[in-house]
Amino acid sequence: MVDLNGKVAIVTGGASGIGLEIASDLGRHGARVVVCDLADTTDAVARLTGEGVTATGVAVDVSDPASVETAVAAALVDHDRIDILVNNAGLFTSITRAQFDQLDLAEWKRVLDVNVTGPFLFSRAVWGAMRAVGGGRIVHITSASIFTAPPLMLHYVASKGALTAMTKSMAREMGPDNITVNAVAPGFTLSSGVLEKRQDMLEAAAKRARNARALRRDQQPRDIVGAVTFLCGDGAAFITGQTLVVDGGAAMH
Repeated sequence: MVDLNGKVAIVTGGASGIGLEIASDLGRHGARVVVCDLADTTDAVARLTGEGVTATGVAVDVSDPASVETAVAAALVDHDRIDILVNNAGLFTSITRAQFDQLDLAEWKRVLDVNVTGPFLFSRAVWGAMRAVGGGRIVHITSASIFTAPPLMLHYVASKGALTAMTKSMAREMGPDNITVNAVAPGFTLSSGVLEKRQDMLEAAAKRARNARALRRDQQPRDIVGAVTFLCGDGAAFITGQTLVVDGGAAMH
């Protein structure tokens, strides 16, 4: 059993989908949770509070340095410390699927701004607070697509590849401060965002994903949270710079 009592966790993109499930699981294990999202966090905080979780919500644009610094400052005002950061916010359901030579440059830049620059900014912003409490845990939510290389989404795969590489370099730099940095790489997951926004690809993509897995079923958000919570706990205190693929055994490395 992971014990996160006394810990404060920031979850970006935590207002819905995978992020909300991660926030809920961290809260069930005792963490106080700060839900950071561009979307309204009211419903997410209400759900978490109803589950008995101590939770607050902060509006943030993860690609904006000033917005990130303001969000971290607000978390410190509310909770006095930061022990855990889960960089979950990312663009996927809204991206265009096309050959890479047909991708719009503005969209390419926006995907990298959110999926790569966002985790960089948040990790940088919490470093001092984690150092002040003697260490911390950072978990990046990347993607098993970096190992399977699906076509027509180069901007997304490139962004998650960059985030995976960042995990290793950040682990080297933050290790002396007793901060671990790891990544969890899900497969194609039937998150609320996918179910609501990607009906155009849902049936074909889900079937393709099931057929590629050793465990031949759909992946749900609940399949991801255990790995994240483990990496945030004391049992993972000597694990850093690693990427844990959670995709039912499609990508094995």
